[in-house]
Amino acid sequence: MKLLAVCGATASGKTALAVECAKRLGGEIISCDALLIYKRLNIGTAKPTPEERGGIPHYMIDIAEPTESFSVSDFERLALPIVEDILSRKKTPILCGGTGFYMNALLFQSGFGQTPASKEIRQKYEALERAEGRAALHRELEKVDPESAALLHENDVKRVIRALEIFELTGKKKSEQRDGGEPRYPFEAVAFDYPREVLYERIERRVDRMLQEGLVREVRALLESGVPENAQCMQGIGYKEVVEFLKNGGLHSTMSDIIKQNTRNYAKRQLTFFKKMQNLHWLAPEEVSAAAEKVCEIYDGR
Repeated sequence: MKLLAVCGATASGKTALAVECAKRLGGEIISCDALLIYKRLNIGTAKPTPEERGGIPHYMIDIAEPTESFSVSDFERLALPIVEDILSRKKTPILCGGTGFYMNALLFQSGFGQTPASKEIRQKYEALERAEGRAALHRELEKVDPESAALLHENDVKRVIRALEIFELTGKKKSEQRDGGEPRYPFEAVAFDYPREVLYERIERRVDRMLQEGLVREVRALLESGVPENAQCMQGIGYKEVVEFLKNGGLHSTMSDIIKQNTRNYAKRQLTFFKKMQNLHWLAPEEVSAAAEKVCEIYDGR
């Protein structure tokens, strides 16, 4: 059986489409989102409610404590057996999310590409990490490959160093290379192709809704429960801006505007990443049921 990957920018309607496709294809959904893995991060992640999940099994949601660090390697280790289990039961694994490196870790044999390794370059960056810390190492990647830096947390040292190594050896960004290797399984990928201004309107409405539903209260409760402000989960968009607001004050409207701007920038990087996805079919935005019907036709090869 084939896999189905529902990808694209934040606030583009991936969850609703994945659920509708799962109902039609006999599928189960594996979340490929770097923040949905965390317990108690609900509002700022737009975590799907039981109603929104529509009775479809969802995996890789609420599997880590907010105090934990979590890497692409951790995701691959835990999620790949789930894919195999779904396939063994003759169901369709549906990958759904906007964290491209997570999705690629399941779709492809290797996330490290065909560029050869350099012991000297790796040792140089390992020494930098030891001397100045992971944040300094991550800043080096931001200078040469901001797209990859945005998708890799500073705690994912192995992949940060690999991205730097690729740039030094080839002069090209890791984010510009098709370095996923061979597909593990046959798959089709789909994403909604919203006009940019429409996508930005959807993002703004989502941020407004999150704040109305209590995002500030959620972040305050996490901090008061002992989650440090520099925890990996608190670096997510929405969370880091609220932490700054709670620390330093300022206007609520200014915080909202910053979250919206950072989310728009992230959406642009996501689209740049997914445009390189193999077997990607862009969908015209329309009612979910009609879109799911088209996805099923793509999946079935009709």
